[in-house]
Formats: sequence, structure tokens, C-alpha cells
Amino acid sequence: MKFEIMRDKLLDGLSDVMKAISQKVAIPILTGIKIEVDEKGMTLTGSDSDITICTFIPAEDNGEQIIQVVEKGSIVLQAKVFSEIVRKLPTNEVTIEVANGLQTHIQSGKSEFHLIGLDPEDYPVLPEVKDDYLFSLPADLMKSIIRETVFAVSQQETRPVLTGVLWEVKDGGLACIATDSHRLARRLTIPEDMPEVPFSVVIPGKSLQELNKILPDNGELVDIVIADQQVLFKTRGVLFYSRLLEGNYPDTSRLIPLEYKTSVTVNGRLLLQAIDRASLLAREERNNIVRFSANEGKVIEISSNSPEVGKVEELVEAIGVTGEELNISFSAKYMMDALKAIDGQDITIQFTGAMRPFILKSVDDDSILQLILPVRTY
Repeated sequence: MKFEIMRDKLLDGLSDVMKAISQKVAIPILTGIKIEVDEKGMTLTGSDSDITICTFIPAEDNGEQIIQVVEKGSIVLQAKVFSEIVRKLPTNEVTIEVANGLQTHIQSGKSEFHLIGLDPEDYPVLPEVKDDYLFSLPADLMKSIIRETVFAVSQQETRPVLTGVLWEVKDGGLACIATDSHRLARRLTIPEDMPEVPFSVVIPGKSLQELNKILPDNGELVDIVIADQQVLFKTRGVLFYSRLLEGNYPDTSRLIPLEYKTSVTVNGRLLLQAIDRASLLAREERNNIVRFSANEGKVIEISSNSPEVGKVEELVEAIGVTGEELNISFSAKYMMDALKAIDGQDITIQFTGAMRPFILKSVDDDSILQLILPVRTY
């Protein structure tokens, strides 16, 4: 194998596939990146067996020659070492040659590296993904969905299915739901080309966080293919495979209250800033608890009390308060995460009592819902 490539394009490809590389893998060859070159271009593959990322660099793009292939072939190189070398090469022209089996020579300017590669035949084959369920979403919408849900997945491995986000198609829409059993985040959307058959899969939260880093910030369509045990996200030049989590996701619809006794409408950004300030004292306590009080007036009180540190009280002007007087306590972190997901819009918070779950929604947009369980403080 022998080819020349533009270093900046190689670095772009490497930065994507490196997101799938882990040093803690059961199969040693997965600490490497598989490189395949033919007349069409170069394919880089990285995997930790849960996530697999493939990126394709074309030989030519918009009339610009990116790769000049002298001899096609493939090799696996240690990911960390190879990416560090490429990052520090002195010029933008890089020549890579594999000779005498697995001996790999990398040359750029007056620098020359010799690496011992691994046999590409030993690298695991990509998962077979049939287009059982195929639909598309714009990349920017997908980034929003991930941002608005993934923070609520469980960090505990005791119930592995809760470390993922449920993606469920039914009733003509896609619902994405995450819960750690203390809070819940739900995002509804209607893909343009809805799958005809309903499906329900749980995608690991870690996979979605890594996917979020390589999705473009534009409206480019991402094809989503759901298959047995796997999901594949396809964007231009990148394939992102993730395993799916097994197990039954709990029926969260029963958690969401259908009626309420107190409703508060307030600017999300003002409330977020007030809770952030109140949590300065609450943070000293193990539970980071903040109290929220509302009555018929248009002012709500945010307070926090730490016996060792002191207390804080702050009044926030509400847009409207209706219903019963309310005193409730909750985790400042959970509330701030929920408010950030709704992103500074005017929000409505609906309460059904001091010890019942309450929900947050945007005044203008019903598609995002956040639910939080309060904390008993007496």
C-alpha cells in the first residue's frame, strides 16, 4: 500500500474515528485504527465494540486532489501514536507506505516515522445493518434532541437500560425519553419520512454524546437505520454504529401528571440564574436542595439554607401564578439541567402537590417536557 494525502484532511477524519477508540478494550486490535485505501479514497475505522465510527475521505473533492493512490491496500495502526504523529508532522503533504508485510513508513517533509502495523484481517468486521427501519432527521434537530434528553440518563449501571435514551415511534411521531427515575426528559418530533412500522429501541447515552460531537451544525439530513441490536447514523462521509441496550424500558407515560393544582409561568433564564445563585450555598450540602415558594401573587421565592454556611433568599418576578399556594423542595442541579434544556424561553411549571412530580414546558413549544421528583425536607 502506498499513497499521498493532505495532512489536514487526514486529521479531520482521524478526529472523528478517535471518538470511538478506548484503551480499555477486550480485543487488543481495537486500540488501533483500520486504514483502507483504494482508487476512490480512504476509509478510516475506529471501534470500542460498543461504538464503531467509519469516515471516508474521497481521493478528489470539488476538483481538488486530496489523495494520490499509488498502490491500494489496508493496515491497522496504533490509534493514539498514529494520530499524534499526524498532528505534529511538519508539512501538509504526507506519504504513507506499507512494505515488507506490516512495516509502515510515514513521511512528511524531512520527518520520517517507521511504525509496526497490525494485520487488518484480524480487525472485526462491521455489523450487518439491514434497512429494516429507515428514516431521516436534520442534523441540527438531532443535536437538539440529544441536548434536551441525554443529560437525564442514569449514571448508575445497576439498571443498564436507564443509561440509554428510549427512541420510540408510535402514533405518527418519534418520542425520545430519558430518565434516571428521579427526573425525566422527553422530546417529541415528527420525522418527514416516518417508518411505517412502530419500533422502540434504547440507544446508550454515551453513544449519543459521541455522535453529537461529529454531527454537523446544519440542516443536513442524517439517515437513521434501526436494526437488530444496532443503530446506524449516516451523514456525509461518516457512518456511526452503536449497539442498542437490551431490556424493557419502563412505561414513563404513567409518571406524567395529566392535571395540576398550581401553575407558574416565568422566564426560564431568570429562574435559572436565581436557582444557580441559591445553589451556591446548597452545594455545600450533600443533596444540593433548593426551596421554591409560590402564592397568588406574581412573585416566587427561591431559597436555600445550609446550617454551616448560611442562607439565601431571592424573589423572582413571575409572568403568572394560578392555583393553590405551594412550597416545594428539589435538587438545584436537576432543575438547572431541565431549564438549560428548554433554553431560556418562557416556561410553565405545573405542580400537583409538594411531594408529587412536577413538569416544565416551554410556553411556545409543547415538544419538550421535563419532569422532576421533589425532595422531602421535613
